[in-house]
Amino acid sequence: MAYPIITVPDDASTQLEQLGTKAKFWYRDDNNNSMLFKQGRPGTGENWSEKVCCEICKKLNLPHAEYNFAAYRGVIGVITPNFVPENCRLILGNELLSKFVEGYDTTQTYSTSQHTLRRVIALLKLLSSAPNRFALHEPIDWVMPHQVGNVIGIFVGYLLLDALVGNQDRHHENWGIITSPESGLTLTPTFDHASSLGRNETDENRLARLNSKDHLRSVEHYVSRARSGFYPSTSSRKAYTTMEAFAEIAKMNSNACRYWLEQLRLMQRIDFDHILAEVPNSEISDVAREFALRMLDTNKSRILDVGDKL
Repeated sequence: MAYPIITVPDDASTQLEQLGTKAKFWYRDDNNNSMLFKQGRPGTGENWSEKVCCEICKKLNLPHAEYNFAAYRGVIGVITPNFVPENCRLILGNELLSKFVEGYDTTQTYSTSQHTLRRVIALLKLLSSAPNRFALHEPIDWVMPHQVGNVIGIFVGYLLLDALVGNQDRHHENWGIITSPESGLTLTPTFDHASSLGRNETDENRLARLNSKDHLRSVEHYVSRARSGFYPSTSSRKAYTTMEAFAEIAKMNSNACRYWLEQLRLMQRIDFDHILAEVPNSEISDVAREFALRMLDTNKSRILDVGDKL
């Protein structure tokens, strides 16, 4: 049975959302929950990639934003509940880093070498080591497995996800913390994964890569080029690949790494296949399904190989 497409009322739009590049707005659903509707850009596959990544997060036991297909005035997108509770505040990575790194540029979203993995980890460690009342804790309403240990361990899982799905959008506005009068500081769940699974490729290119005997045109070579939003240093000209970023953070928390690798091992090809099969035919082509499945198979093997070497 395909994932449902939920109808958003025609008069739902109440507040425009300024962040990001897509048309989006906040509204209240029938249960008075605060919901965000995001319209995927036509022909990009952003809607299905967001939903597929959400379902993979569930299988991996990652704290994540929930996404469902939705239609607003005939336009297909996704809806997601607001993961920031009432009377709380979301502080994104760029704002956080600007408070601790002198001269940090908050305005450049992409391709900023100031966004180094070491800076992010150092910041999360600093916040986690504060006295308990002020310390950074796991996401709200998520029970952290003891093997994960701390927020760095959770971030290991986020970067494993990025390596698995080829997410190239973990820039400094796609992670953050929530400040709450009741819960204190908590890490955000992982969110915004629409730049994943080759969703922007044409079916012609996908088919060519699936059938190519030329290594440089293969799916295996394609996935190896996926870049994360994190840089090795401020002088680096290129960001880490998603696999390099995962390998680097995995070295910092071996217990969490082993936990997330085991979660990945539990996911079989049939699980990936089932998730992709549930996407409505109106939202994804058979070739896009096959290409995404090959990506997931290939990246799973690559991640487990990295884990074996740590």
